[in-house]
Amino acid sequence: MKTSPAAVSSETESPPATSKRQAILTAAADVFAEDGFAAASIDAIAARAGVSRQTVYNQLGDKDNLFKVVVAEITEKSSADFFRVLDTFPVAPIDLETELTEFSARLLRKAVCDPNGRWLRKLVETEGGRFPELFETWKEYGPGKKYPAIAARLAQLALAGHLDIEDPALAARQYMALLATDLRINQQIGRQTPEEEVDRMAREATKTFLRAFAKRQAPGVGSAPVTNAE
Repeated sequence: MKTSPAAVSSETESPPATSKRQAILTAAADVFAEDGFAAASIDAIAARAGVSRQTVYNQLGDKDNLFKVVVAEITEKSSADFFRVLDTFPVAPIDLETELTEFSARLLRKAVCDPNGRWLRKLVETEGGRFPELFETWKEYGPGKKYPAIAARLAQLALAGHLDIEDPALAARQYMALLATDLRINQQIGRQTPEEEVDRMAREATKTFLRAFAKRQAPGVGSAPVTNAE
């Protein structure tokens, strides 16, 4: 059974209203992930959460609003995980390839492998065409913030002379594509990616990216001048 990344607190001391709301959100995420938006029902969500149908409406409104709240909450969690990893980006590297490879591996493990992100991508793929208005929050907090943030870090490396980049936004998209494509293929077919394979993906993506964008020394720079023998 597929489950959502949302967590339900088991603390009995939690305020009843907060506890019920979280139980409903977690149940809704599970049901939406399993059945899709169209087939999901308030009755199924209420039963999964252990509350009445009326409690769901009282706490979070109708199915459309409940779905929007679930998407917003999980998108926020996914973005928070991403930006925690982004704080470790090597903006002043000593060994660019090594440090960027290490960052890439962290990004794969903590952001691309993140269950919140996987849940959102699955819903975007299955429901985005039919309910595009429900994903405005995802667009704003997902690619709308993550890619520009990566682009800004790459631009810093370019300004410091480590990279040769004309369009940081394009470079960011290409970096993320190199990094995540193989992993997402595994996710789509339900294959668990071994840790050593994640490290390999990070190394290969970083090498390919740096082949394209690493700053190259101009011919003759740093070499000893040539003199004619008398």
